[in-house]
Parts: sequence; C-alpha cells; structure tokens
Amino acid sequence: MDLALFDFDGTITYRETMPHFMRLAVRPHRKWLGSLLLMPFLLGYKARIVSGSVVRALICSLGFWRIPKQELEARGKHFAQHVLPTTLRPEAMERIAWHKQRGDTVVVVSGGLDLYLRHWCQQHGIELLCSALEQRDGRFTGRYLGPQCVRDEKARLVQ
Repeated sequence: MDLALFDFDGTITYRETMPHFMRLAVRPHRKWLGSLLLMPFLLGYKARIVSGSVVRALICSLGFWRIPKQELEARGKHFAQHVLPTTLRPEAMERIAWHKQRGDTVVVVSGGLDLYLRHWCQQHGIELLCSALEQRDGRFTGRYLGPQCVRDEKARLVQ
C-alpha cells in the first residue's frame, strides 16, 4: 500500500475552484463591498506585488465574517455536489480510482477550503489536508484556522 497525494485545483480539476465557490457563497452585498475595498489588493495580485495568500485571507475575512456556520456548510455541500463534478478531469479521476483499487491511501492536499473539499472527499472516499476557517459561537470569524495549506505549510502537513 502506497500514499498517493493529489493537489485539487488544476490537477483534479480543470481550473481554480475557490474563486467560483467565493462567488457563490459570499452574500451579494458583501461581494459589492468587497469589489470596492479589495480592488487595490486584486490589482496588486495581478501585478504580482501582493501574494495570493494575502488576497485569499482578505476575501475570506470580508466575505465570511460573522456568517452562520450552517449557512456556509450548506453552500459548501451544494458546491461539492453540484459544481465540482463539472470541473473534474477524467484522467485524474481515473488515476484516483486506480490508486484506490490498489488499496493506496489517497489524499487531496489543497489550499482550497474544507467547506467544500471535505464534502467532495467524503463522497469519493479520499483523505484531505486543506485550509480551514476559524469558527466561534456558531459563526465564522473570517480568519483562517492556522496557516493556509499552501507552499511550505502544504509540505509540512504532508510530513
């Protein structure tokens, strides 16, 4: 039995899925406000001046601060069931099936959010290491729960 590690966005899927999730999960008035407040950071990201980690943290902070856990859990489950299947690469899914058939432990290691990845991985019998958001008193704080699962943190978690 071996360990098979897969990145999610761009490996299992054709494209980045977190931006799509954010567009569906963030309330409309917050998207409008966010487009105004975060525009300098988004432009900085496109110009490679601001890191993706900073931009993701800001978007999550504005988009999910004080949102009830049940609301985002429902949106993540819906996204996993109805949107993610349209983004999957057949060859990646075949490779995952091959590993599972051999009895390998298959793990998705992603900077994406557990809000939707957890549901998708459960549906497919796959383990998960990913980014998560902090919750307090049944609501999201808008902050990440620990470091984002990217770059060095991704490698550390795999170890």
